[in-house]
Amino acid sequence: MGILNNKNKLKPAPQQIRVEKVVVPSKPRPNLTPKSNGLRAPSSSYSASPRLSPNPRLSRPKSASPYPSSSDEKRGLTRKRKAVSSTPRDSPAFFGDDSESEDEDNDPFRKRLRLSETRSIDLNRKFRHKKAFGDDIRDSRIIHAADIASVATKCPPIHGAKPEEVAIELQYPSRCKRERYELVWQKDKIDAVKDILSVVEHVAETYLTDDEAKPFIDHNASFRRQMERAISEKYRDVPVFRTALQNYNDKLLELVENGTISKNIDQIHHIPPSLVSFILTQVYDRTVAPKVEMLTKYEMGSDNVYGELLHPFITKLLVDQTKMTSDQVFIDLGSGVGNVVLQAALEIGCRSYGCEMMENACNLAEAQEKEFRSRCLLWGVAHGRVHLERGDFRTNAKILEKLKEADVILVNNKAFTSTLNDSLINMFLDLKKGCKIISLKSFVHENKTAINDVANSILDVQHYRYHENWVSWAAAKGDYYISTKK
Repeated sequence: MGILNNKNKLKPAPQQIRVEKVVVPSKPRPNLTPKSNGLRAPSSSYSASPRLSPNPRLSRPKSASPYPSSSDEKRGLTRKRKAVSSTPRDSPAFFGDDSESEDEDNDPFRKRLRLSETRSIDLNRKFRHKKAFGDDIRDSRIIHAADIASVATKCPPIHGAKPEEVAIELQYPSRCKRERYELVWQKDKIDAVKDILSVVEHVAETYLTDDEAKPFIDHNASFRRQMERAISEKYRDVPVFRTALQNYNDKLLELVENGTISKNIDQIHHIPPSLVSFILTQVYDRTVAPKVEMLTKYEMGSDNVYGELLHPFITKLLVDQTKMTSDQVFIDLGSGVGNVVLQAALEIGCRSYGCEMMENACNLAEAQEKEFRSRCLLWGVAHGRVHLERGDFRTNAKILEKLKEADVILVNNKAFTSTLNDSLINMFLDLKKGCKIISLKSFVHENKTAINDVANSILDVQHYRYHENWVSWAAAKGDYYISTKK
C-alpha cells in the first residue's frame, strides 16, 4: 500500500497536494495546399449562417434562417474568421471591437483552403451560370435585403448613420444589378453589415486567386478590413464604410467585365459547402424567415409534423456518404419548404425532386425556389433542375415515375406513423438496384411481420449517428440509416 503503510519508525510526512503544470500542445496547423491553377480551393467547412427553428421552443438567437447552414452553426463547423462569422444576430455587427492583435490563423492569407480529402471531383459539374456573364446587365429579380430590413420596415439606422447614408448597394460576381441594402439593424432581421462582409469574403475565397483576393480580404489593408474598422466601436465612421464598399463594388465589377471571374470559375467543379450554406441562408432569410410562424401550424400526432435536416448534415449525406454526382437524381419525400431539394441542386448540380402535402410549407417552398433561381443567377452559379410537387407522395404520378430513376432518396420519417412507413416499403419495390434511401427510422426492424420480411429482403441497412445540432428539432445526437436496394 506504499509509504503510508510502511511499518518503520519514521514519522510520515504531512499530506501535501501536488500541483503539476501540463503544457497542452497547440493543434498542428493543417497542411493546406493551394490549387495548382492559382485559385483558392473551395473550403469544406461551413459558414455560421444561423437559422430560426420552426418550433418556437427551439428558436435560436442568431439568425432568422433555420440553418447553421441548415441553423445556428455553433456546430463545430465554422471557420476561424473574424467578426464576420461570429457576430450574433441579436447584436449588431458594427458594435464589435476593432482588434489589431488577431492571431495569424485568422488571416485569410495564412489559411490556404483545400478540397476535402474525402470528396472526389465531378468533372461534369459546371459551376458558371450561362446567363450571368453576358454583355448586358441583367435584372436577377431577387428579393433585396432592403425589402426585408429597412427604415420603412421600422428598423432603426445603425449608430452614426445619417438618413442620406442609409441606402447602399452591393455588387455580386456577375453581370446582374446590385442588391439594395439599408444600414439598419433590428433583432431577427437581416444584418446588412454582417451580410455584406460575408459576401466580400465568399467572393474572394471562391472566385479569385490569392493575388486577386488581396485587395478584398487582406488582413492589414483590404476593402473588408476598411469596412470592419469603419463600423467598429472605436471608429463608427459610416462615410468610410460606404467609400470602402464603393471601392469593392468598382473593383469586382472590373473583374467581371474583363472576364477574370468567368475564367476563374470555369476551373471550378464544385461549390464550397460554406458558400452553399450562405446562399441558401440568404434565400431562406428573404422568403421563409418573415413567415416562419406558418410552419408551426400542424396537427400533433399526424404524419404532417415539420422538421428540418440542416446544411452540414445534408452535405455529409450527399457528398461524403452517398457520393452523389451531377448526372444523378435526388428525391425528397416530404420536402417541407424545399431546403434539401435546393441544397442538392446547388451543391451537387443534380436533378432534384421534392413532394410535400402541407399547404403552408408548399407555398413557402415555391417562394424559396423562385428566390433560389434568382439568387443563383446573382452569384453567377449554375444549379441542377428543381422540381417541387404538391400532394401525397404515395399517389403523385410524377414522383412515382421518378422514383424508378432515383439514385438517392431522403425520407425524414422521424414522426411518420407505422402505416406510412409500411406504405413506403411497398413503394421501394420498384427502385433500381443500388438506390440509396436515407431515413431517420429504419425500415427493417425486429418485429415478425410480413411487411418487415419484405423490407429485409430488398434492403441492406447501415446504421449511423448524426452530430449535435444537425436537425432543427433537437440539439442532441441521433440515429439515421442508409438503406441500399438489393
